[in-house]
Amino acid sequence: MAAERLDPWGAVEIKDYDRLLRTFGIRPFSEVLPLLRKAGMEPSFLMRRGIIFGHRDFDKILEAKARGERVAVLTGFMPSGKFHFGHKLTVDQLIYLQKNGFKVFVAIADAEAFAVRRIGREEAVRIAVEEYIANMIALGLDPKDTEFYFQTNRGTPYFRLIQLFSGKVTAAEMEAIYGELTPAKMMASLTQAADILHVQLDEYGGYRHVVVPVGADQDPHLRLTRDLADRMAGVVELERPASTYHKLQPGLDGRKMSSSRPDSTIFLTDPPEVARNKLFRALTGGRATAEEQRRLGGVPEVCSVYHMDLYHLMPDDGEVKHIYTSCRLGKILCGECKQIAWEKLERFLAEHQSRLEKAKTIAWKLVEPPRF
Repeated sequence: MAAERLDPWGAVEIKDYDRLLRTFGIRPFSEVLPLLRKAGMEPSFLMRRGIIFGHRDFDKILEAKARGERVAVLTGFMPSGKFHFGHKLTVDQLIYLQKNGFKVFVAIADAEAFAVRRIGREEAVRIAVEEYIANMIALGLDPKDTEFYFQTNRGTPYFRLIQLFSGKVTAAEMEAIYGELTPAKMMASLTQAADILHVQLDEYGGYRHVVVPVGADQDPHLRLTRDLADRMAGVVELERPASTYHKLQPGLDGRKMSSSRPDSTIFLTDPPEVARNKLFRALTGGRATAEEQRRLGGVPEVCSVYHMDLYHLMPDDGEVKHIYTSCRLGKILCGECKQIAWEKLERFLAEHQSRLEKAKTIAWKLVEPPRF
């Protein structure tokens, strides 16, 4: 974390999550686990395994839910590439919260895609609907209780917030959070703050208790948004949003997953032979020889195949613990481990892709695409 900053647009690789908790004042998620059951919720496997490792004010959200008050979850996706397992990690959290009574809002950051990534408008709309929204529905997000919207189509009260926010923060303050910023990134940051806070307005449902699940690299947006909520006192009353933080799943090459590096991730639309080749070429924690691995054991902590099991393919804690222990003790070799993961991945992709075409038809009916 150079100069103690996180770059939400860059290829950030975070190694020390405990340091991140200390540096940015994020609370450990373990402290809210007892509150989940009081709110009528069982911890997800992402929570039990520490993949969701931190939070800000999620305890207040759970307390509000336990009192019977309305709660919501909001996230956003920039339509700049194909939908991969890193995106699925966030959607799994949306589905979990939706099943536990949270209203879901999903922002499509088409303005940011154009300004920051130079994605053409028509292409951004197509990617948003056929890659992001369709895959979310195919994964199990209920469209009946989800509000999808394009940033550029959201309406006057939403855009009014962006304008008002611009008078509540200086360029120097934003650069202290983000580092050097272009005008496009400044605008994107204020727009994301509006995404997070606008659902508190009566025009958009008046949801006062909102949580935003993000990867750890996105925390700068949450810190800015919380400051802006405080500074709007006397203009419009806004509550600070809560947030939860998940660890970034390493890519198949050991670096951050990215749509721009296709071999770093498996896309949910990959044909079986493509997905299999990626998985079997993936970085592992294996030793130089089979004999050495049987003697010394493997290192699952750096194995991208184990991380696929941990984050996605093995919701059963006992099963993933067995893989971890077998690797550590040298009882299983990398080829065997990859084959086990592949059988689960192949089944998942076949079932998911069988739902995808119908989901695309539904997705186009859910949103009003921007006119230009």
